[in-house]
Amino acid sequence: MAFTPAPWPRRLRSQEWYGGTSRDAIYHRGWLKNQGYPHDLFDGRPVIGIMNTWSELTPCNGHLHELAQKVKAGVWEAGGFPVEVPVFSASESTFRPTAMMFRNLAAMAVEEAMRGQPIDGAVLMVGCDKTTPSLLMGAASTDIPSIVVTGGPMLNGWFRGERVGSGTHLWKFSEAVKAGEMGQEEFLEAEASMSRSTGTCNTMGTASTMASMAEALGMALSGNAAIPAVDSRRRVMAQMTGRRIVQMVKDDLKPSDIMTRAAFENAIRCNGAIGGSTNAVIHLLALAGRVGVDLTLDDWDRLGRDVPTIVNLMPSGKYLMEEFFYAGGLPVVLKRLGEAGLLNRDALTVSGQTAWEQVRDARNWNEDVILPVERALTAHGGIVVLRGNLAPDGAVLKPSAASPHLMRHRGRAVVFDDIDDYKARINDEALDIDEDCVMVLKNCGPRGYPGMPEVGNMGLPPKVLRKGITDMVRISDARMSGTAYGTVLLHTSPEAAAGGPLAIVRTGDMIEIDVDARRVHLDVPDDEIAARLAAWKTPVPQPKGGYARIFHDHVQGADKGADFDFLVGCRGAEVGRDSH
Repeated sequence: MAFTPAPWPRRLRSQEWYGGTSRDAIYHRGWLKNQGYPHDLFDGRPVIGIMNTWSELTPCNGHLHELAQKVKAGVWEAGGFPVEVPVFSASESTFRPTAMMFRNLAAMAVEEAMRGQPIDGAVLMVGCDKTTPSLLMGAASTDIPSIVVTGGPMLNGWFRGERVGSGTHLWKFSEAVKAGEMGQEEFLEAEASMSRSTGTCNTMGTASTMASMAEALGMALSGNAAIPAVDSRRRVMAQMTGRRIVQMVKDDLKPSDIMTRAAFENAIRCNGAIGGSTNAVIHLLALAGRVGVDLTLDDWDRLGRDVPTIVNLMPSGKYLMEEFFYAGGLPVVLKRLGEAGLLNRDALTVSGQTAWEQVRDARNWNEDVILPVERALTAHGGIVVLRGNLAPDGAVLKPSAASPHLMRHRGRAVVFDDIDDYKARINDEALDIDEDCVMVLKNCGPRGYPGMPEVGNMGLPPKVLRKGITDMVRISDARMSGTAYGTVLLHTSPEAAAGGPLAIVRTGDMIEIDVDARRVHLDVPDDEIAARLAAWKTPVPQPKGGYARIFHDHVQGADKGADFDFLVGCRGAEVGRDSH
């Protein structure tokens, strides 16, 4: 993609605050000088906002304040003026009812922090699942030159000689305890091995997936996604990112120049190749809406479904992010896509180079981690979108994490009205369920929970687990962690709380799925479905006020990215009128 840099020097937006000798300019400069900044820093050089999601309650991002110092060093070296700005940090492991409920709030917060303050460019310091999409969404809406630097994954976990993937083994060990194969004391011992360094999940979970998506979109420097958090090269990447953003401001290289249709196609295909999280579907749909790219669920199925999954990482494979980095990381994957004709080679990146220019010389140092196509984990990776009378607007499934023998299945529905109903009944030995049943969970979509929690990969009942069964078909309007696995249909749209057909499924109904045919069907006559829907009333009350009310009233369905309806397509960083 051709890009013409803006002329330099020129007057930047920060000079609307700091430039000149007016009372207002003296007011703005004077207050900032109380931190010891010399006068010549306000001479028109690029002011770079380091938008930092550091928080001690966001464990994945707990080291980002330290990492930001390397970004600052890079900005100083390139002749910019760095200012660190704390922004909303939605922690996956601590926020209730779910971090997803606050992704849009975080995006709004960073958007206004960028729009309303004197910065010319932004470095987006992210890591934990929702921090990456939320800051990208905010940057897309302001369209100020922006670049991503992620905090990096944790080191490998090890327990009794076995690799332990954060999240993936939590689900595995938890099921083993319920099946009587692992004791509680042993489970507690394994806990210490799961998170043994700073950083994000070490599996190809949502955090690593979104780091990969940022790189595949061209919004991060090449190689950023996989460097471990504690590796010295992560700090080098941060410093180089600081240097690069200054030149991006001078060139006026903006998110809208980079996040084009071609870039989103690259990201979707990349997601298939890495066996990425289903959460990427929602986040990229929302991000595309912010930049005005018409992206749909059908694009996910069409572009990504036939991409082979060649990254042998948990939860689809056996390795972890540390080995992925040593093997060559995402540049190798993007090179493979380019060689297969599956990469838009001319897509522009934050480096100023094209996607292909960045990766054409990448080398694969371990073909058991990044596999040859002929040894792919699955020939058809990506995300499958199923439709039918149970999911008119679509439901998604991740084939690389599913069981082949369940990809075509017909079973009796066992229905849970919400997550509390599931928790109350799933361990009951009297529950009428076996491995051929289809587990159905309602009212866990964007409005229903509210927020759409990661509960779609419902744990199996103990009496089934004791048979040695490890997977069943599960259907819900919820999400699941990118670290999870199983034959799980997610994001069923319209959701139950909005009156979608999922709302009227009853225990005993027969449900059919056929992944190859992209079909999910409730085997109930059309007139019976219509009668049930006519009699249905939402069990989810409208919140009385606050952010919960805004969320309930304005959140769109999962098939639209679950962004707010009033934020889609809003872009531009206009400077507001000075009130002083």
